[in-house]
Amino acid sequence: MTTDTGQTAERTARPGELSSGELLGRALDGALGPDPRTLRIAVAFTTRQAVRHDGRSGGYRNEVLSLRLAEAVGSCAVEPGALPDGAIDDCVGADVARLLRHDLTPVRIAALDAYLMHVLPHTPGHGARPVSLAAGDSLRKSRARAESVTGLLDLAPGRTVLVVGVVNSLLEALRSRGLRYLPCDLKGGTTEWGEPIATDALARLDHCDAVLASGMTLGNGTFEPLREHALRHGKQLVMFAQTGSAVLPRLIGAGVSAVCAEPYPFFWLDGGPGTIHCYGGAP
Repeated sequence: MTTDTGQTAERTARPGELSSGELLGRALDGALGPDPRTLRIAVAFTTRQAVRHDGRSGGYRNEVLSLRLAEAVGSCAVEPGALPDGAIDDCVGADVARLLRHDLTPVRIAALDAYLMHVLPHTPGHGARPVSLAAGDSLRKSRARAESVTGLLDLAPGRTVLVVGVVNSLLEALRSRGLRYLPCDLKGGTTEWGEPIATDALARLDHCDAVLASGMTLGNGTFEPLREHALRHGKQLVMFAQTGSAVLPRLIGAGVSAVCAEPYPFFWLDGGPGTIHCYGGAP
């Protein structure tokens, strides 16, 4: 990251800083809570959604795998249609340890998220700052969430943010703060303002001052290079997380600087009031 003085901040990993894979390994070993072999998933389900906000020219689709463990729900977004039909059958009734070793990355992430939601729920005692979302239509709630997410970035106007996982409300909030952005998404396309969306985020890491990324990067394998780059160069990495909302806060200080965590049910499922949970960043 280039600071206001023009100097470049870099650092190396400190002992104890975790990757997402190492965090999963600790969960498997029972180092974070109860032995996962003793806990079973009661319910497995998918949520499919298509949206086009009023006044917006484009829309998008979401698909999310969610696993219920006691009072907790863990989730991982997938590309629509990518999850095999048999994945839910694999999950329901299975012990958490088995799912943490599953062949499918989204199943492993959803299982880890459910386990950590169970043992480290989003409470102030675990570092969370609750933020209320007022009732409203989908666009109003999307914009309210975007204000909380972008508020976790500590950047002066004119700086450049690499946005991985394009949400137009987030881009709109960055624009309102005078921040430049590099929009990246595996789907490509264009933003609401006609800007091209790149598909290779890693190729643009050297051209940004901070990274704002979707938790979906956990499920598609692109998170670790982002985390390692942020850690190596001292850049802010702010995550907005429906996927892995309980996972990513445990990686603050290990490359992640702040997280806006949004466990199931997500803001787009309900027009009533809701709560998101912020970790790190400015209070």
